[in-house]
Amino acid sequence: MTTSLLNKVLTSNAGAAALVLRIPVGLILAAHGAQKLFGWFGGNGLAGTAQWLSSMGMEPGYLMAILAGGAEFFGGLALVLGLLTRPAALAAAFTMLVAIFSVHIGNGLFADNGGYEYALTLMVASLALMIQGGGSFSIDKMLSGKVEQI
Repeated sequence: MTTSLLNKVLTSNAGAAALVLRIPVGLILAAHGAQKLFGWFGGNGLAGTAQWLSSMGMEPGYLMAILAGGAEFFGGLALVLGLLTRPAALAAAFTMLVAIFSVHIGNGLFADNGGYEYALTLMVASLALMIQGGGSFSIDKMLSGKVEQI
């Protein structure tokens, strides 16, 4: 039963298109997570992100910053590698959904006004990866062959 579930998570019939989607989406998510967690790329770091989230009523801000930053950073790295693509993509999509409704929805669609178009795009791309899996050029593909042998 466990082997069957793991095999469903890892197996993907998607070809190279998954790689083309995984790399940029994963890098963008990882960079955003690095801003939140480490203050890289002009970000506020964990303390600044926690304070910002608390100011919007997302409490406890520190935990929310760790969850959002971790989902973006580690989920993004997992997408780049094609490692546990479906769970990583689900975590990223959920994080973007929260961002849309907690931060961006009141600003309309367009990103230049602080709108949700960018988060929506990342959410939809992540959902596509969740549905199709990591594809031919992924660690998931290598692992799925080993799971079938168990």
